[in-house]
Amino acid sequence: MPDILPINFAEKLTLFSEHWMPKVVAEMNDYQFKLVKIQGEFVWHSHADTDETFIVIEGRLRIELRDGHIDLGPGEMAVVPKGVEHKPCALEEVQMLLIEPRGVRNTGDQGGERSAPNDVWI
Repeated sequence: MPDILPINFAEKLTLFSEHWMPKVVAEMNDYQFKLVKIQGEFVWHSHADTDETFIVIEGRLRIELRDGHIDLGPGEMAVVPKGVEHKPCALEEVQMLLIEPRGVRNTGDQGGERSAPNDVWI
């Protein structure tokens, strides 16, 4: 039987402090589960080929959309459909879990200085 160990989000979140740099904690098929801390405003971007799931662990997240916004608190989630422009924002630090296919760039079609390296495991 393979070693199947629990993943403790709280413990993993103590291992890094930088914002906007997702860290992979698990994979399922071709999907990665990434913990990330954010604060401030991100860049407007979209993902042409995939939906993106945001699950808030701690804090309050606002996802700006071109025609409105989504507000999420701890224990809440939203799925942004592929091709939809969005901009995550947080007045205070937010800790969350992202679920997306392996290889997806955090800045989507925008690129730029906020692009984080992929496949960084903790």
